[in-house]
Amino acid sequence: MKNTTFLLAGLFLLLSACTPKPATVTLTVHFTNVHRYAIGTEPYEDPVTRTVAMAGSRPELVLTQVFIGPTPEEKAQGLDAFFSGTTGFSKLTIDEGIARVYLTGKCNSGGATYTISNLIFANLAQFPEIHWIKIYDENGETETPEGQTSSIPFCLEP
Repeated sequence: MKNTTFLLAGLFLLLSACTPKPATVTLTVHFTNVHRYAIGTEPYEDPVTRTVAMAGSRPELVLTQVFIGPTPEEKAQGLDAFFSGTTGFSKLTIDEGIARVYLTGKCNSGGATYTISNLIFANLAQFPEIHWIKIYDENGETETPEGQTSSIPFCLEP
């Protein structure tokens, strides 16, 4: 009986060692420093480091982390995220230096000059393959859909 138990335990350890572990990636994610924002001292965003499962492109993973929001520890450091009524994004494409982000949820700036667009710009600007960022609302609209320029939807204007 002892030999069988020892053999089964050894077999279990061997199989668990052979099971591939999901690849991870370390990301830099920016959140709003509410203390600096409140007194108008730029930059308003602070970076944090997160290690996540590699399940998509780095820009997509970073945006996913933005919409997850800051951890309790990050919130305790004065970091937050302003979502402006949005709930996430349905798609991110990058083509010829232009990142296109399609938001979900009904966006609304509420008259604010600082919105989710600021966080999206801060987070995607770290990628050298991205030169311009076009953000689309839940209806697929942005102010300047064509050309090599960045754009936000009307709903994120103050």
